[in-house]
Amino acid sequence: MRERSTEPLVDIDGYRNITDLLTRRAATAPDHAAFDVPTGDAEHPWRHVSTADYLHQVQSLAKGLIAVGVGAGETVAIMAPTRYEWAVADLAGWFAGAVIVPVYDTSSPDQVSAITTDAQVRLGIAGGERQRGILTDAFAATGLGDLGVWTMDASPADLDALTARGVAIGDDVLEARRRHADLDSPATIVYTSGTSGEPKGAILTHRNFVGQVANIAAAYSAVVHDGGNTVIFLPLAHVLARGLQLICLSGGMRIAHVADTTQVVESLGVLRPTFLVVVPRVLEKIRAAAGAKADAAHLGAVWRGAVATAEQWGEAAESGATPAFGLRLRRRLFDRLFYGRLRALMGGRLDYILSGGAPLAADLSLFFRGLGVPVIEGYGLTETSAPLTGNLPGNIRSGTVGYPLPGSTVRISERGEILARGVGVFAGYRDPRHNADAFEDGFLRTGDLGRLDDDGRLVLEGRLKDVIITSTGKTVVPQAWENAVEAHPLVAHAVTVGEGRSYLSALLVLDPVETRAWAQENGVSVDDTAGDGLSVIDDPALVAALTAVVDAANSRVSHSESVRRFALVLADLDDTTLVTPTLKIKRTALLDRGAAVIDDLYARA
Repeated sequence: MRERSTEPLVDIDGYRNITDLLTRRAATAPDHAAFDVPTGDAEHPWRHVSTADYLHQVQSLAKGLIAVGVGAGETVAIMAPTRYEWAVADLAGWFAGAVIVPVYDTSSPDQVSAITTDAQVRLGIAGGERQRGILTDAFAATGLGDLGVWTMDASPADLDALTARGVAIGDDVLEARRRHADLDSPATIVYTSGTSGEPKGAILTHRNFVGQVANIAAAYSAVVHDGGNTVIFLPLAHVLARGLQLICLSGGMRIAHVADTTQVVESLGVLRPTFLVVVPRVLEKIRAAAGAKADAAHLGAVWRGAVATAEQWGEAAESGATPAFGLRLRRRLFDRLFYGRLRALMGGRLDYILSGGAPLAADLSLFFRGLGVPVIEGYGLTETSAPLTGNLPGNIRSGTVGYPLPGSTVRISERGEILARGVGVFAGYRDPRHNADAFEDGFLRTGDLGRLDDDGRLVLEGRLKDVIITSTGKTVVPQAWENAVEAHPLVAHAVTVGEGRSYLSALLVLDPVETRAWAQENGVSVDDTAGDGLSVIDDPALVAALTAVVDAANSRVSHSESVRRFALVLADLDDTTLVTPTLKIKRTALLDRGAAVIDDLYARA
């Protein structure tokens, strides 16, 4: 099968633009709780914000934007951690007729300057002092940002002050500005470089977002509904988190925001979400932490039995088979010992988890299914306004990223590249130069390799740019090997190298937290300070432990795809020039920094 299409479920021609998603929801359920926001009160840490109250805040801030001079079609940058005020500023910008430019709050000054210059940003909204300073400096260097930088944190130029500037703006003026953009007008410019290449500004339209929101909400009504709630801790600068927020907002699912990853577990216990969106690394960490706790209690063997049982239960659930009597007994036992506690850790009410941003190992999906929390894996890009394909509730197949979502078509090219067309697919980049190789026969070239299985589900098989051709002429797609190694909690990223070489080697980027814990448990000293570059770790015990992991991964692939040599390295995983906000390694940057380490791997041959 080379192509699969899914018809749209919803006609969106009756919408003017994204703002209709909020106004329609407010008209039908004004008093429904739309958000949970932090109070700062330890006894009552969260309070509800109704849809009507949220709409009022959005409208008031939009009037402020108009009053200070933001014109229709002009750009407003938002640079802040994930928080409620981000949601207010995003919609307020659209109500004012602006085009929103999201900027990751961890971006470097050079990155911010490049984005604000290319997008010709006139006004900035910052989270706090750090982001305000970076935006201010960027504007000063480029002569842009003449309407200033306003902060979400309290300051003389905060959002309250900006809102106050708009008190003289009439409702009729705001309504005219709100309706200025139509479905084919630009809504946002999202800058992405993926794991390699220069940043590119993807222009997403109101049609892209409205089409995605309406159709995905219809397809996932069992997941997103007004009786549920979610916690968003992915960066709102990422299109997946923003799309999720709009879907929840229009569907009535209550939203809370948590930016500090150290507070996620605590917040889940209080907020008790019914649905979460995560990247696979989060799920890996949950399973690894449970295993480590079991080992500490001398229950490692019991835990491994629980993992195997969960995976077997997941397989039975996916196939529709009735679990054998022995499997039912084991699951009941392990539910009391482990599964129930893990569900409680995640709030105790989760119906589904959506995994995106990177491939999810099939065994990890099966484990959580057996745990009682099915994982819906999806696939998409910034250029597809997030989800392009997805498994569906009640129809999940681990190891695949599901069917094309309503209104989308997936085609596999002759070279195995995934091509996409549909309601969420953007029209092009801001710089026309970037469009030259972006499309083929009207389809977006994703740069990813994949295939459609017999049922029409998409199976990911790696990145086109990551394909390695050895000096012996062997073509290697390294994703399967890398995924197998990355499943180990000590390994944050596995990157295979070998272009033009006679065999494959790899850099294994260690997880600093897990490495520190392993060193303490094994009574060894490991220098876990990465500095500005890469720090090579050659502790014999640690090398031996990961040699077993590499050998196991090698046994799962062909001889030409196996890795003969590897190096263990530590890096600053908060460095945005090295790691993407969705926690994927930027391969080109890593290989540049690790050039000497790689040369040494081959020099020792």
